[in-house]
Amino acid sequence: MQKSFVMSWSGGKDSALAYYRAVLEGHVPLALLTMFEEDGTKSRSHGLPIDVMEAQAERMGLPLLIGKASWSGYEQEFIEQLKKCKAQGIDMGVYGDIDLEDHVAWVKKVSAEAEMDVHHPLWQEPRKDLLKELIKEGFKAVITVVDTKRLDERFLGREFTLELIDELEAAGVDACGEEGEFHTIIVDGPIFVEPIPVEFGEKINFDHYGILEVKLQSGE
Repeated sequence: MQKSFVMSWSGGKDSALAYYRAVLEGHVPLALLTMFEEDGTKSRSHGLPIDVMEAQAERMGLPLLIGKASWSGYEQEFIEQLKKCKAQGIDMGVYGDIDLEDHVAWVKKVSAEAEMDVHHPLWQEPRKDLLKELIKEGFKAVITVVDTKRLDERFLGREFTLELIDELEAAGVDACGEEGEFHTIIVDGPIFVEPIPVEFGEKINFDHYGILEVKLQSGE
C-alpha cells in the first residue's frame, strides 16, 4: 500500500539508499527530517553544515525539516518533529538502519509516541550487498568523518568504490560503518536532479574523530 513519508535524513549513504528504495517501492516522499545541534549550524549525526543539507534537499525537491536539541533533549525533540509531520498528514517515517536492534527499538518507541508508521527498507540485508547496490545505482558517497580509534585518517575524502570496500575490510572495520567507524556524505546519485556542489576543506581533529570540512562551493 502506497504511503506518504518523511525521511530521517543524515545526508549519508544509508539514508540515501533507504530513501531511494522507498520511492521505488511506490511510497511518496514529502519531507526530510534532520536533527541538528542546539545552535542549528551542524547536523547531530554527521556534523554536516545546514547549507549543504539544504542543497541536498533542494536537489531532491523536498523541504528540510530541522529539529535542534542537545543529546539530552534529542528524543523529545524528535518526537515533536514526528508529531508535526503526522499533523501534516504524513503516514510514516523511513529510516536507514540495517541491523542494529537498539536503533530500531528506539525508532519504534518514538514513532509510537507520534502515532507514525515505520519503514526500514534496508533492514537485515547483508551490509556488503547494500554497498555494492549503492555503487551500482550511481550514488557517490564520500567519507567525511572517521573514528581515529578504529580507522586511519587517510580514508577521509575517499569515494566509495568496490576497491574502497576491500580496503576498509582489510583495515579491520565493517565496510558499512554501521558501528560508527566512519560517516559519509552523498554528493550525487539518482535521487538528485544534479550533483551537490560541495568542496572539501581542512581536516579537523576533535576528540578521537578526524573530520573533513564540507562546504558549498563559493557562488552557490
